[in-house]
Amino acid sequence: MKKTDKFKIELEYIKKEEIRKDCMKMIELLPDYFFEIPASSTGKYHPSYSLGEGGLLRHTKAAVRIGYELLNDPSIGDKYTSDEKDIMLMGLMLHDGLKSGLNHSKYTLFNHPILMANFIDENKEKLTMSESNRTLLTSVIKTHMGPWTKDYNGEEVLEKPKTKYQNFVHMCDYLASRKCLLLPFDDNDNISVQ
Repeated sequence: MKKTDKFKIELEYIKKEEIRKDCMKMIELLPDYFFEIPASSTGKYHPSYSLGEGGLLRHTKAAVRIGYELLNDPSIGDKYTSDEKDIMLMGLMLHDGLKSGLNHSKYTLFNHPILMANFIDENKEKLTMSESNRTLLTSVIKTHMGPWTKDYNGEEVLEKPKTKYQNFVHMCDYLASRKCLLLPFDDNDNISVQ
């Protein structure tokens, strides 16, 4: 099975074909573990749907769906161009793509936002997007952790979100990690809509 098949629904949220194709290329480059591991090994920071096998995938899909729903609200979405919306949705699909690094470390790597942003830049020859879109994409990924910028030793490692794009992506990721917001997933790891 192609990795992009796991994001079939979410990829349709991206309107511009070129951006969708770039997103598909990056999804295919993600390590296999991304589709298998839980979003949190302890369960401390994520709701039940993001635990267990495939939990990180479900967390990611939840963040993308939250972003999609918010961007469809004109009071929120009208603040962004169509390309900006597509880039932010792509950023949400990829934000935790290297959560355990390239070689699947046992634990979450605190600098995983930087690793993922750098991974996109390292693969820029495979993408057709403009440099400005790639810069926007990597900036929303690098700052998706919001105010949690210090590693386990108390050292400042990550940047805080500053732009409306960075804040939006962080907000969607944050909401997808709240235990009080449960989304219904079916047996195929898709959000079921009643």
